[in-house]
Formats: sequence, structure tokens, C-alpha cells
Amino acid sequence: MGDKFKDGVWPVMLTPFTDNNQVDYDALGKLVDWYIENGVAGLFADCQSSEMFFLTLEDRVQIARFVKERADGRVSVVASGHISDSISGQAEELNAVAETGVDAVILLTNRLAETGESDEIWLENLKLLLAGLPKDLALGFYECPYPYKRIISPELLKWCADTGRFYFIKDTSCSIENIRRKLESIQGSRLKLVNANSSTLLETLRLGGSGFSGVMANFHADLYVWLCGHYQEEPEKARILADFLTITSMIERQVYPVNAKYCQKQLGNFCSLYTRTKDAALLDATGKLEVEQLMRLTDHMRGQLGI
Repeated sequence: MGDKFKDGVWPVMLTPFTDNNQVDYDALGKLVDWYIENGVAGLFADCQSSEMFFLTLEDRVQIARFVKERADGRVSVVASGHISDSISGQAEELNAVAETGVDAVILLTNRLAETGESDEIWLENLKLLLAGLPKDLALGFYECPYPYKRIISPELLKWCADTGRFYFIKDTSCSIENIRRKLESIQGSRLKLVNANSSTLLETLRLGGSGFSGVMANFHADLYVWLCGHYQEEPEKARILADFLTITSMIERQVYPVNAKYCQKQLGNFCSLYTRTKDAALLDATGKLEVEQLMRLTDHMRGQLGI
């Protein structure tokens, strides 16, 4: 099963909506194809970028099933989709997503304990949740920032890796030292760590990280694919590209995910900027201009890299 979780870029997928707030499956299909054409290793559906906390369970299940079917074996697909507070509710949600045939279901680290609760409580809740899931179900983790960010410790991650049930973790610690310790703790296991943060990405790839899974893959996935695939043999270009990706990632602080949807609309994949998490009108004329400038700079960088 390990070969399903290839090193490289795992975009956190957007959910396109129509102007009347329905999931736009035509646009979603175009998005899946765009990611794959840009060389990604896999897809992460039903995540925060997908607006999963604002999707019904029916939506989350249908999106996961659609993405898996549209990918059609070209890349692997993982999905989360558990937003309930109760462990029993989460098990119900995760089992429903698992039945879509995705290659792994992803657990949100912040669903397993409240903000001030200890790692011991977190682990007890994880054990309860695992008991409610099929033992042969491939699992992963996502340190989702909403409603609060809970960074899993290297010690807990080692416990999880040692179960043999976990294959994937999306790290959002934004800390080279934290990632170094995590990578040491899971060395020799089947668990792969992908970094969500652009500014620490190159250094963590050099430490043995397995790739990138951040929001900027929704703007220029191919640049991250190039970095993950060429950082060893072309270190000077990789350094320049990594610096470029860090600075351009500041656009995340604009009006995400509306700005990413605007980029996808400019590419011809989306028809609407409608977003359940933010008012699309917050992306004003200047904000749109900034996205267009980013897209032109991206084209320039492609020319520099020969891609």
C-alpha cells in the first residue's frame, strides 16, 4: 500500500460552487484534471481548503467519491471530512468517507482533544476513534488550523507510526526543528510527512520530508512539483525557486480561498467565485490585480526553469 503515497505535491483541494451555492462538479472535474496535468503526486479532498466545515456530510462523501472516480487511478486520493465533536460522530463521518474508496482517510489532530487538554487525553480519544474504524483502513493526520491548531508531538507521532495504520501526515507546524524531530521519530516507518509551509519546504525536503501539501498548490502546483523533484540535482535553481515560492505565498494572507478561485477562474476551470467561508466580494479589484500579477510572475518563473 505504501506505493500509493508517493513523494511530491498533494494539493489541498478547493471546492467550486455555482453562484446559487451548489457544488459545481463540472468545475471540480476540471480542477482534478488540472492538478494531475501539473504533475501532482496525489490529491487531498475534504480538507479546510475544501471548506469542509461548511459542507454537509452528503457533500463531503459525494466530493470524495467524485474526486476518486475522476482521478481514475492516475493519482491517489486522500480525504478527511470529520467535523463532529463527538468520537462516535467522527467515526460515522470517517466510515462514510472511507466507503467512497479513497486511498486513505485523514484525521484532524484538533478533533481529538480540546485546546487545553493533554496529550494523554488526545491519545485516549484516538484509541477510541481507531476502535470505530476498520483495521485495514489506511489513515493519516492533518494538523488543521481551524478551529484551533494542534501540533502533534514527535512522541505521539511515533506511537501512531508504530501502529502501522498511518501513512500520511500534513504538517502545519511551520517549524524546521519540529519537523526534524518528527522525521527522526518516524524513520523506518511507512508514515510520510508532507509540509504545508512554503518557507520551510526546501529545508525539510533536505531533511527527508516527502513533499508539499499547502494552499499555494492551488495557484502554481507545477512549481512545487519542480522543487520537490529537482532540489537535489539543481540546488541553485531550487534555492531561487524556494525563495520565490515563499514570497509569493504571502498572497495566502489576502482573501483565501476566494483568491485561489479567482486564479482558477482565470485559468478557465471555475465559473464562479462563490465561497461558503468568505464573501467573494472581499476580493476587490486590487486583490484581483494582485492575483493576475502573481500568475504573470509564475509564467516568468516557468520560463526560467524551462517548464
